[in-house]
Amino acid sequence: MSSKRATGRTALQQEREREREREREREREEMGSPAPRRPLALAWFILICSSFWAANGMHGRVRVAAAEEGESRRMRLHTDGSRGDAHAWPGYLYTRAVGRCTPQFWSSGAEPWPNIAPQDAAVSKVFGSRSVERYGPRLTLLEATMRTDDIGGSAFVKLVKQGSAALLNAYTRRGFPFDSWEVKALLLEALVSEEAAAVQAERFEQANQSCV
Repeated sequence: MSSKRATGRTALQQEREREREREREREREEMGSPAPRRPLALAWFILICSSFWAANGMHGRVRVAAAEEGESRRMRLHTDGSRGDAHAWPGYLYTRAVGRCTPQFWSSGAEPWPNIAPQDAAVSKVFGSRSVERYGPRLTLLEATMRTDDIGGSAFVKLVKQGSAALLNAYTRRGFPFDSWEVKALLLEALVSEEAAAVQAERFEQANQSCV
């Protein structure tokens, strides 16, 4: 009888041990279940960071492109010869490069002069008698474009040099911002003072250097 009781207690203990083992196994499984989620969360974090960095890089490139475009537009010329926004002189950008419209180009003989303004034509004949007092009766258009004393010299010298080139451009360059009659009128009007001559000479120079 006692042997049967002992056997019964042993079986019951074994069953309880197995139950406790199963309970501990379930606890271990429950505690370990969140672990597989960590790699997925890390992947989402990396994806979000990459998208943020890419967006910042694109925004930076857009800002640089906008700044360059704005600078290009600010360098266009107004119709009065000053630098400003792109509402004036379409296709004419301010540049210091020597092109096909400068006094140096016309005096080099690289291109035939128009018949209406030959090289030996007197400035006084082309621009009118009001220019005689300032430039005399014998100065020719070619001599005016060849002058080298305009740098640091009288504004009137630069005026006739750049004005003569501007007149040739008005006759030969399509799209030049001044008509021939405008060049003549503006040059004569600028003879009233050194200051007026300097301002108009600068406008002629910008137009001459900017055309192609």
